[in-house]
Amino acid sequence: MLFWSTLTLLAASVVMVYSASAVQSLSKYESSSHFLLRQLAWAVIGLVLMLGIMRVDYHEYRRPIVIWSLLTVVVIGLLGVFLFKPTNHAQRWLSFAGVSVQPSELAKLAAILFTAALLERRMHRINEIGYALAPIGLVTLVLTALIVKEPDFGTSVMIVLVVIAIVFAAGLHYRYLFGVMLMLLPAAMFLVMYKSYRLKRMLIFLDPWQDPMGDGFQPIQSLLAVGSGGAFGKGLMAGVQKLFYLPEPHTDFIYAVISEELGLIGATAILVCFAVITWRGLRIASRAEDSFGAFVALGLTTMIAVQAFVNMSVVLGLLPTKGMPLPLVSAGGSSMLVNLLGIGVLLNVSQHQVSGA
Repeated sequence: MLFWSTLTLLAASVVMVYSASAVQSLSKYESSSHFLLRQLAWAVIGLVLMLGIMRVDYHEYRRPIVIWSLLTVVVIGLLGVFLFKPTNHAQRWLSFAGVSVQPSELAKLAAILFTAALLERRMHRINEIGYALAPIGLVTLVLTALIVKEPDFGTSVMIVLVVIAIVFAAGLHYRYLFGVMLMLLPAAMFLVMYKSYRLKRMLIFLDPWQDPMGDGFQPIQSLLAVGSGGAFGKGLMAGVQKLFYLPEPHTDFIYAVISEELGLIGATAILVCFAVITWRGLRIASRAEDSFGAFVALGLTTMIAVQAFVNMSVVLGLLPTKGMPLPLVSAGGSSMLVNLLGIGVLLNVSQHQVSGA
């Protein structure tokens, strides 16, 4: 079910990226299939990698040389992005020969593997801050600090949430969990207040119609797309909001295009696929043959589920606008590859699960 839900989302991605981007692609590149071909290529590459990864024993990933090599590559990549010119006022990409990759996406996997491997050895003393929590906190701080600098506040929060989920599952006492949350709250508030555009997003979230042609334009257009789709949608390729009304319709707001063209039925089908992935991922974590497999499965499931929840919530006006793609669906190579690699690891962990658990 995990495998077929993933394939369903991949198929929906290729179709909906073309539908959402055809007009803009024709205007910008003089070819309506520019984004379609790129997304199809990333989907095929990612699928091949997923099929390969699911055949690699996940125990190989807890080897120190694998974890520290991955962390080194990620840190070098996160530093390297600052050598490239900003894109949309952000330095998140490494660009080579027309291909761009986001090291911050790979940082999610690095954080999950490091946390899972360390806790497997030290979870019996999980409540000793210096022994178990300090190394995890240090690595997480380094990764998130570099990502915030890009700036990419959403991915930083995602990494922190995934790490907290794994640490909590390892048996961290409630008082430490609440303590960490209380420590992170002022830091998050400072980061929101520090950048004026983040503060504007928070205020616009409360009432988008206070500035309908400015900062409120994007969330309003998203709500119009979702609302106008009705139960059955306007039909594939028949959407209106993607015609230069809704910014980035093929990336961050592709769920709005799906809702407009395929209606409540299509939007619910996508939601069901993510629900199945979440359910199967948590089930795999609960049946893993060892704690490392359980932590890795939990981290990967949390990574995909929370990101999907945030993206869809932004589209529906339930959260402030945040540039976060819909996993396995939005246009983009780095996110697609990392999520498919995560699914591949999940499928491998499921092959080693304890029978009858």
